[in-house]
Amino acid sequence: MASSTKRVLIYRLGSLGDTLVALPAFHLVARAFPDAERRLLTNFPVNAKAPPAAAILENTNLVHGYFRYSAGTRSPRELVALWWQLLRWRPQALVYLGPARGVEAARRDAKFFRLCGVQRLIGVPITEDMQQNRWEESEQALEPEGARLSRNLAELGDAHLDASASWDLHLTAAEHARAAEVLTPTAGRASIAVSVGTKVQSKDWGRENWRALLGRLAILHPGYSLVLCGAPEESDTSEFAADGWRENSGTPVVNLCGRLTPRESAAVFARARIFVGHDSGPMHLAAAVDTPCVAIFAARNKPRVWFPYGKQHRVLYHQTDCWGCGLETCIVERKKCLTSISVEEVVTQVHALLG
Repeated sequence: MASSTKRVLIYRLGSLGDTLVALPAFHLVARAFPDAERRLLTNFPVNAKAPPAAAILENTNLVHGYFRYSAGTRSPRELVALWWQLLRWRPQALVYLGPARGVEAARRDAKFFRLCGVQRLIGVPITEDMQQNRWEESEQALEPEGARLSRNLAELGDAHLDASASWDLHLTAAEHARAAEVLTPTAGRASIAVSVGTKVQSKDWGRENWRALLGRLAILHPGYSLVLCGAPEESDTSEFAADGWRENSGTPVVNLCGRLTPRESAAVFARARIFVGHDSGPMHLAAAVDTPCVAIFAARNKPRVWFPYGKQHRVLYHQTDCWGCGLETCIVERKKCLTSISVEEVVTQVHALLG
């Protein structure tokens, strides 16, 4: 069946982090349909800080092209245009990596793709079990989102979630060279990579906390340089936080906000000893290149579902009474799940990784 399939449509919405947690599923699809043209149906970015999926998947050979539309659109004209695009391309199989939006929504999606002429639908979550992150007794926690996506594709084989190859971004020699170039000011020192930005208010730990944290780390780990990555609009906040480091250390500080592509940032993270940041796309980038992460999480999502994949990471998550709210802006509770995480707690986890 796979050898005769020449066109495969992969459906995945979201931005940086959403694309990265699905990497094992993308690799699985590539192994299952090695000779097929694989195109991704995804959304236009809804936020200036949210890079498109192509910014991650380029140069990987995991997908060969893209169809894009406005997620959540109710425009008949846009939906008909999308239907016509897909119908003309004639995909023979659909691999569904969409978010869990309920069984009825999944069934509606399945009807749409059948109207586009797709005969084989793989992974469409038309049962509650496929929609939900399973409880894992061995971990006493919910399965990660990447594991749920891969489980729904079991008919294609094992996604090998624990293998580094399943998270491989296939960074190019040019991307590694760019990382080496921008890190020249560190003069070969080991580095701590930090990203203080987030596109969601409810995930923002606060710039005063970041400044205090970097001041403490500069004292405790004087041999390291500091590297900051993020979007262009995060440069000023990163500079403010970095002043805490400068006040306590004379080692180099390199602010790369806005200077790198997401893949070049991954190459920078691959050279760092650890990564420290919010629940964010850069955190998932660092995890994908096997860099240990210290991740500061709000409790807006259920624990572990969106944690960086792997055993080497340290996650700070306070499960307050309002956990799982899903809020992007938290006013009433004043982000108590996040602001209750102290600077000393983060210092302790960083120190545990660095030794």
